[in-house]
Amino acid sequence: MSKVDRRILKTQDAIKKAIIELMSEKKFDQITIQDISDRANVSRRTIYLHYMDKFDLLDKLIEEHINELRVLCLSESEMDSKDRGMTWFEYFECNYLFFSSMLASKGAPFFRKRFLEFVIDDIQNGWEMIEGEKRGINKDILLQFFAPAYVGIVEWWFNNDMPYPPHVMDEQVDKLLVTNLS
Repeated sequence: MSKVDRRILKTQDAIKKAIIELMSEKKFDQITIQDISDRANVSRRTIYLHYMDKFDLLDKLIEEHINELRVLCLSESEMDSKDRGMTWFEYFECNYLFFSSMLASKGAPFFRKRFLEFVIDDIQNGWEMIEGEKRGINKDILLQFFAPAYVGIVEWWFNNDMPYPPHVMDEQVDKLLVTNLS
């Protein structure tokens, strides 16, 4: 990787970190490009070289995290449970500031919607829903019940300062899902 590429990545990381920090302090609508520029210690022009506006910046940041979760899903499905890499809740914990800002605040309702769409897609593609169907529950109803519940438990976890470690959350949520969806 060339020196220029590293500088660009470093600048983009500073900009992303700045918006996440600002969102933990105030509502997204109140954040200006100047605020981001000041926090990241870059010019407004530099921000506009990389992003159309603050919405584009946030959208790209959200997409980055959704893609990381998608990679985790793929690696989970390809490995034995004992060889598993990072779990979702471990990823959430490692990216605490981002997820707590997105889920615990009212600053990014579009993140919640995007995250919910991702969870729906993951459940549709990763679970058979046999147990629920055996009990006469329609797949669509199972999906609309469990996906928002999953997003809600993640929100609850952040809003309550992560009262259980990630491995406990993973085990508990997995038991709920396996009991009803596998």
